[in-house]
Amino acid sequence: MNRAELVKTIIKKKSMLCVGLDTDFHKIPPHLQKLGIEKGILTFNEAIIKATAKFAVAFKINTAFYEQYGSLGWQILEKTLELIPEDIFTIADAKRGDIGNTSKMYAKAFFEAMNFDSVTVAPYMGKDSLTPFLEFDKKWIICLGLTSNPGSADIQKEKLIDGNAVYMHTMQQVASWGTQENIMFVTGATHPDELKKLRIHFPNHFFLVPGVGAQGGNAKDVIKAAAMNKEGGLLINSSRGIIYAGNGEDFAQNSAVAAEQLVNEMSFYF
Repeated sequence: MNRAELVKTIIKKKSMLCVGLDTDFHKIPPHLQKLGIEKGILTFNEAIIKATAKFAVAFKINTAFYEQYGSLGWQILEKTLELIPEDIFTIADAKRGDIGNTSKMYAKAFFEAMNFDSVTVAPYMGKDSLTPFLEFDKKWIICLGLTSNPGSADIQKEKLIDGNAVYMHTMQQVASWGTQENIMFVTGATHPDELKKLRIHFPNHFFLVPGVGAQGGNAKDVIKAAAMNKEGGLLINSSRGIIYAGNGEDFAQNSAVAAEQLVNEMSFYF
């Protein structure tokens, strides 16, 4: 999916919602756990996707929740991906990044074999670790910038000799390796002041913003700090706050309500 198509979806749905499918078998409703790992997770994911698709412009699949089951997990992941409507942006939250020939194989896996629209990447091995991902047409990397976890302060916020924070220097470097058509950045909702600064430095790049909901971030504050004129420029992610909004037979309806509430928080922008 290219940028114009993504923006069209955002404007049509009046939404910047990304639903995170970080599905934990032990947290899905008990009646689905009785079906076993594969059928239970797939039934859960299908119901969540169907219930929230009209509100979501993106779905993010955190691969770790599937990789833990080995080959079975990869099968569940691929079957989940097939359930996502074609007009919704897909993210493989895999945080890959390695030497060039290895990254090339990661890129082929997520962009060719599984046909995700994007993949999250870690930039700290440098340009040659990300270039293979950027060679694919209509595909995106979503590079870790300033993440929402408390440990982001340990390295990302450290100051360099020129006064720049590590995350700012890194994002500026990465931005120069591609374009606003194939690079997004992960910028956590738990850093609203930094979000304002990042939008000034990166006026035209999309941001994937985790940390809304369970981690304490607020969608309205994120939009006020970092939305772009006309295009939105944000994919505001909520995982646990939506997919675990209910734990009974009506779990999917509860997820739809949670998704709609979050989209309503964004409505002032449109």
